[in-house]
Amino acid sequence: MRQDEGTPVRREIRFLLNDGEIRLDRVSPSDTLLDFLRLDRRLRGTKEGCAEGDCGACTVLVGRLTDAGLVYEPINACIRFLASLDSCHVITVEHLAGESGRLHPVQQAMVENHGTQCGFCTPGFVMALYALWMGNPDPTEEEIETAIQGNLCRCTGYEPIVRAARAVSAHGSPSADYLARERDNNAARLKALADDARVVVEKDGERAILPADVDDLARVLEETPEATIVAGATDVGLWVTKFLRPITPAVFTGHLAELRRIRVETDRVTIGAGVSYSDFEPALAEAFPHLRDYWLRIGGWQVRNAGTIGGNIANGSPIGDTPPALIALGASITLRKGETRREVPLEEFFIAYGKQDRAPGEFVEAITVPRTRPGSLHAAYKISKRRDEDISSVAAGFNLTVENGTITGARIAFGGMAATPKRAKAAEAALIGRAFCEASLATAAEELPRDFTPLSDWRASAEYRMLVAKNLFRRFYHDHAGAMLAATA
Repeated sequence: MRQDEGTPVRREIRFLLNDGEIRLDRVSPSDTLLDFLRLDRRLRGTKEGCAEGDCGACTVLVGRLTDAGLVYEPINACIRFLASLDSCHVITVEHLAGESGRLHPVQQAMVENHGTQCGFCTPGFVMALYALWMGNPDPTEEEIETAIQGNLCRCTGYEPIVRAARAVSAHGSPSADYLARERDNNAARLKALADDARVVVEKDGERAILPADVDDLARVLEETPEATIVAGATDVGLWVTKFLRPITPAVFTGHLAELRRIRVETDRVTIGAGVSYSDFEPALAEAFPHLRDYWLRIGGWQVRNAGTIGGNIANGSPIGDTPPALIALGASITLRKGETRREVPLEEFFIAYGKQDRAPGEFVEAITVPRTRPGSLHAAYKISKRRDEDISSVAAGFNLTVENGTITGARIAFGGMAATPKRAKAAEAALIGRAFCEASLATAAEELPRDFTPLSDWRASAEYRMLVAKNLFRRFYHDHAGAMLAATA
């Protein structure tokens, strides 16, 4: 370790892999965990199926120290960059074992319930079910289906796998498992690996940087404004695996605890840009319950464990899942460059396709979302070819204020309808002052061609997108009409 301008710099990444400790001083920012496991360590139970975080065959568990202690989550090794694993604990399927040399309870349940046929996807399913069992040994069918959203099987039809998930606890208790027995020891080992240093590793002229903290992140980005910022890598990972794009120099942020904090107040919720979808689920269920079902359709479990809300916003995709719902709620973001911060309404952050209001060296630090108010009606909708783990054709967020049966406020935003996530301002204006009824929503829907000129692509035609968007106004009415009638009865 050496010193650069007062910041300690470490020239290696270090993490735990199963029972062992790994230290690497030659790492490229584009090196993936999957390749390291299969090619370097010959741990070939972790499979490559899609190389884009879609099929789950590469699922491993990654443990990280949080304010709540040591947490293990299933992630996709195919799009997880090796450099991001500093001070983490990686568990692969080879490490699973039962007592006295027997099969692990998850493996035994899969065998007895015929949960495998060709076997290619099986290690990924086993690891997802392992994570579920450790956190929830008696899951409901809905919880099982949610846990294996990110795992695709082409053989079994899933029923045997669901039966296996129900049967795991008949073969053992999570308290007897390695991760439970060694939790304190592994937490101590990870704590010993961590330090307050900036980590810089290089290979073949490519450089990966892990800032020491958020202030150091600001310094690094001022020094290297051309750097690729990598949070959960659920998008950047595909730049490497599918498009073969160089990302050097890359600045990794997933380890920064300050960016993973959530502050819940009486009138707002502030979300650190590094908060993952899974991290936010408990706060979301309390503050924004209308988003729960929508949230569980963002990727699969592995993607929600890695992907971040700030990353979904910062990459500026017109089909990003979070911006429409958050714009409808009136969210704003905090942008930081060096010691300077500025607040920007979320809808104003998106300027044009591929262009956001973010200067070189500036980064998204936090997202602030006003809490819902009495008298407001909310919904978020996602339309996609496949229900689970699919990219949106159209996404929408609705937020209407209704007083004495009259609509007095409206914020409606869509994704997939324009080059950026965008509010439907003509449709909003058509609602103000009108009664909350089906006719009012239908009339407002007819204003959408003034707001949007959608494009056709392989996900949906322009005509389909417009028709779906109009129909969501009717759906919103029917979703809320019963409660409104009951409130006025």
